[in-house]
Amino acid sequence: MSRMRADLLLMAVSIIWGTAFIAQKHANEAMGPISFVGARFLVSWMALAPLAFYERSNKARARLRRQDVALAGLIGLCLFAGSTLQQTGLVTTTATNGGFLTALYVIFVPFIVWMITGAKPRPVVLGAIAVSVAGAWLLTEHGRFQGLNGGDALVLIADVAWAAGISLVPVFLARADRPFFLAFAQYGVATLLGLIVGLSFEPVSQEGLAVALPAILYAGLCSGGIAFTLQIVAQKYTPPAEAALIMSLECVFAALSGAALLSERLTGPAILGCLLILLGVLMVEAGPAVKNIKLRSHLRKSVFGKRLGAIAPYEYASPRADFEPPR
Repeated sequence: MSRMRADLLLMAVSIIWGTAFIAQKHANEAMGPISFVGARFLVSWMALAPLAFYERSNKARARLRRQDVALAGLIGLCLFAGSTLQQTGLVTTTATNGGFLTALYVIFVPFIVWMITGAKPRPVVLGAIAVSVAGAWLLTEHGRFQGLNGGDALVLIADVAWAAGISLVPVFLARADRPFFLAFAQYGVATLLGLIVGLSFEPVSQEGLAVALPAILYAGLCSGGIAFTLQIVAQKYTPPAEAALIMSLECVFAALSGAALLSERLTGPAILGCLLILLGVLMVEAGPAVKNIKLRSHLRKSVFGKRLGAIAPYEYASPRADFEPPR
């Protein structure tokens, strides 16, 4: 898969996540937030089971080691922590605050990657992060919070868990090329912990489940089964900090879906915020595109350019090499 196709997959992920924000708010009105997390990822886990078992039957795939399974479990724990904290925070925080605070995970990703791998973030990535955060700020009500509360703190802490999970996915893929197993495993961890904690501390009724069922199915099949899985597949080809920037477009699509489905009005500053987030994404996309053009031009001018181009067309280097474990 080329870098461009992977980035397009990540953009599709941001669209699904942005529209799922409405479903998540609706579910909190019918059932407990942690029970909802367990229910939605149960649907995701069941949806991914056939792909995970098919992947296992492929003899070309590398066998999993104990360390790989442990790493997949850690990523699943990050998914559970991020989902639970965010969903619980949405009970009391406003949609405006929640949207902005969720976008802040893009700040943490490059520094967590730096801690894990020693790879310093590129200046253009840091600049793009600043531009995107400014855009997310403009998506709030007139560029300010609507009052801070405990829910805001939970959503902000959830950002650390999201960032850790995004940063660890390429590490797993470098050790074991088993993306469907990773998705299946992390859904299983989130399901198990969500149902145990939710059913232990939150009331659950048949009426509430019936009301929340559309949100559970949408979040489970689309946001989980499709979007989180596409994220894992695409992150084999897109560096984590840049992947986080592309996925931060969920703020834009959340605002657009709110305007379309909830009759919310997009103000001038909000539109400018959407454009700034898009600019941040374009900033990190420009580097690979320029390198691609320059190398193709060099190959055409080379005596062997035509032959080299036919044998090995250029693709932007996969981030996989940056996470190859020591041997």
